Amino acid sequence: MRPTAVALLLAVQLLGSRPATAQTPYAPVVANEQIELPRDYGSHPQFRTEWWYATGWLTTRTGESLGFQVTFFRTRLDLHGDNPSAFTPHQLIIGHAALSDPGRGRLWQDQRIERAGFGLADARIGNTDVWVGSWSLARAAPDYQTRIAGDEFSMDLRFTPTQVPMLNGAAGVSRKGPDPAAASYYYSEPHLAVTGRITRAGRGDEVTGEAWLDHEWSSEYLDPEAVGWDWIGINLRDGGALMAFQIRGGDGTARWSGGSLRSAGGQLQILGREDVAFTPRRRWRSPRTGIDYPVVWQVRAGARRLTLEPLLDDQENDTRLSTGAIYWEGAVRALENGADVGRGYLELTGYGEKLRLR
Repeated sequence: MRPTAVALLLAVQLLGSRPATAQTPYAPVVANEQIELPRDYGSHPQFRTEWWYATGWLTTRTGESLGFQVTFFRTRLDLHGDNPSAFTPHQLIIGHAALSDPGRGRLWQDQRIERAGFGLADARIGNTDVWVGSWSLARAAPDYQTRIAGDEFSMDLRFTPTQVPMLNGAAGVSRKGPDPAAASYYYSEPHLAVTGRITRAGRGDEVTGEAWLDHEWSSEYLDPEAVGWDWIGINLRDGGALMAFQIRGGDGTARWSGGSLRSAGGQLQILGREDVAFTPRRRWRSPRTGIDYPVVWQVRAGARRLTLEPLLDDQENDTRLSTGAIYWEGAVRALENGADVGRGYLELTGYGEKLRLR
């Protein structure tokens, strides 16, 4: 990350530490206000936090399997006082990107952060069009295009929808805790067909694959007792799709859980708390941070019983220079009764310390 971005992050932290005089108002998630597409493909700047999150599996022409993730965050800052200056950073745009590379036994990762505006970064209203510097994710219906130019790797990928979007929760309103205010607007786009090109350490490869895209926005995502979450998005081989999550409390148990299970024929089952259970089966300790992550899981989602196994154990993301968080996010295989039934991504947050989204 450039020194200017580090200076910006420090300035934001100082702004947030000032005595409160006029706290920023944030829009709430309202149960009877449903997601509407295509309107909601775009940004929702009145909410505190928003992200567009693309993950998937890639195959090179030589048959290598790789995982990838590209995430753009928009954060509305909690500013104190009425400062009309155009230089006050009201919104931040953050980009995270990674390639899981088992052949080299490593995770290529990079991050960017800039204030919105001044041609540096932005997230458009009305359609997916978010960028920070030369990094971008944009939708030109029906496809998405992402371009990432990291310090050691790059991605230029096109995502083509093969299915209609999946609205999670109650028509897109997804509860995240006992308090109804802990909720998000949330939809997923499973089974995106991927084509494009990647580079690693100067070597280029044409790739194809399959991806999953999440778009989520909220002002109160976690309640005060929550420390983090475990989440999966799995493209099932039969054409079905599974999203499931649990929100963990300080004692490690689930405070809330839920998900969506769509069949190959398109029937959608919204999963409640009693329908979802995450059970860890094997752990891995990071040699860099010492954080201990459960990287093999058994997940019960409705009538399905899946075992998740990582493409490689070391898929720890260190984003302390942008979001301040360290978390595990990586490609996984889904097995059922020993058979390979799907591929997707697993995200584990709040294991080193409590995750803070504000």
